[in-house]
Amino acid sequence: MQTAYIINIQRFSIHDGPGIRTTLFFKGCPLRCRWCHNPESQSYKPQPMHYTERCTSCLSCLRICPEKAIFCSGDTVETDALKCIRCGECLDMCPNNAREISGTAYTVDDLVKQAAKDEVSYEQSGGGVTLSGGEVMTQPIEFIAELAQKIKKRGMHLAIDTCGYCDFSQFEKILPYADLFLYDMKMIDAQRHEKFTGVKPDLILNNLKKLHDAGALIDLRIPIIGKVNDDDEEIMRMCSWLKTNGVNPYKINLLPYHDAGAVKYERLRLDYEAETMERPSDERMHEIKAMFEKEGFHNILIGG
Repeated sequence: MQTAYIINIQRFSIHDGPGIRTTLFFKGCPLRCRWCHNPESQSYKPQPMHYTERCTSCLSCLRICPEKAIFCSGDTVETDALKCIRCGECLDMCPNNAREISGTAYTVDDLVKQAAKDEVSYEQSGGGVTLSGGEVMTQPIEFIAELAQKIKKRGMHLAIDTCGYCDFSQFEKILPYADLFLYDMKMIDAQRHEKFTGVKPDLILNNLKKLHDAGALIDLRIPIIGKVNDDDEEIMRMCSWLKTNGVNPYKINLLPYHDAGAVKYERLRLDYEAETMERPSDERMHEIKAMFEKEGFHNILIGG
């Protein structure tokens, strides 16, 4: 039976589509955005995470590890990710819950059951289920299409949160079931986009136009990152691209950068390039909102 790895099932979410929602976060993403606040979602495989602030260096994990993947480095306990087989022995042994494996396998029916637990909340609030990530559209599409079909069969609203970096045939298989796409637009400038995300924007932008032309309801979500894409030139490139291509989303969310996920990089032993990014001021966010409105776009929200 086919499974997919999930890093989190977030209940009572109010920022991933209309109403109260259950958001399923899939593991694996083809982008490497420098500001990513869920770095544990990037790899398609389960990963060991270590909460150093909880660790008392009791070494129970080191003693139990069958692969000898855990070792001491000075005053800290480290994990060799190449040796670790994600068996979970160290999780059960740790008295402080300082260790975790990011990524749990679920079947389609498992996820439908999880979503169905909150059906009353959906009905009362106009909410539903959001498939997010990582990148849901780069998961095995047969799995995602079956999940979407079963969610819709229960009468639940379905939103797809996507970066748009996949073959459009993936979207074609999900279009009959998706009520809403939460679609990311990060930058238009190709060189800058590749520098900060690892990929060029062409495929993402082409898919955005194709989705719009196919009649999809699109909530365009634009992360605004100081020293990355908050300058007037880049904002105007976004407005110009949307107008030139006839893409007029029903809503645009301007999302100010935050570093709330920085601590996760430490837990994964990854570098976080915070020095290249800043949170835009409230004044700057309102200036950017006004720029979009001046170009004829409506229903522009800051945050959410």
